Order: sequence, then C-alpha cells, then structure tokens
Amino acid sequence: MKKILITDDEPHVSLLLKQFLERAGYSVSTALNGEQALACLAEQIPDVLITDVQMPKMSGLELCETIAGRYPEFGPFIILMTSRTDRDIRLWVEQHSQIMLMEKPLSMRRLALQLSQHFEALGSCNL
Repeated sequence: MKKILITDDEPHVSLLLKQFLERAGYSVSTALNGEQALACLAEQIPDVLITDVQMPKMSGLELCETIAGRYPEFGPFIILMTSRTDRDIRLWVEQHSQIMLMEKPLSMRRLALQLSQHFEALGSCNL
C-alpha cells in the first residue's frame, strides 16, 4: 500500500484529504507542522508528502529544503499546496523535479489523477 504524509496546520484540511485518500486505497498519516513531519519522516519515508506552503514554525518550502538535504536520493515525491501562487513560488518549484504545485482549494479529482500518474510513471521505470 502506498504511503502518504499530509502536513497542514489546518486540521480540517488534513482530515478531508486523509479521508479521501484512505478511500482511494492509500495509507495516510498527518502532521500539523514541518517539525512533526520531519519526526514522521525519521520513522518512515512516505511515497508522497502533501504539504501546505504557509505554516507556522517551518514553511512548506523550508520543509522541502530540509528533506532534500536529509534525503537527497530517497526523499518522497512532494505536492505543495498553496493559495498564494506568486512567481517566486512557481520558480522555486520549477527548480525541484520531485515537487509539484497545486493551488488551493484542491481539486480532489486532480489530486487523484496526479497521484495515479506519479505511481504509474514509477511502475514503468521499474520494468
């Protein structure tokens, strides 16, 4: 079963995503901030990390940078969620091949499609 870690400081967002993804067949964990996410990652690297950009203590961008430094070869595929899609964030994401940007409010249909495409691409690489 594919593992997903959701990091968002808004518990209702995490809960909604968790319920949707569990119904889709994923094993889902949640964290309320970047520090909690790093603690989860220290225990087990998920296949995908879905994180908000704007969070207290550690932003989603800072979390991604920390993950890249700690797990340069084995880090998870990351989906950054944001309601603020300014040019700087888009440029930052373009520089990181394992990260994609999705605008809030999230389309669950689009999220499911992106996850499916990601896992299909991984499967074709393992042939």
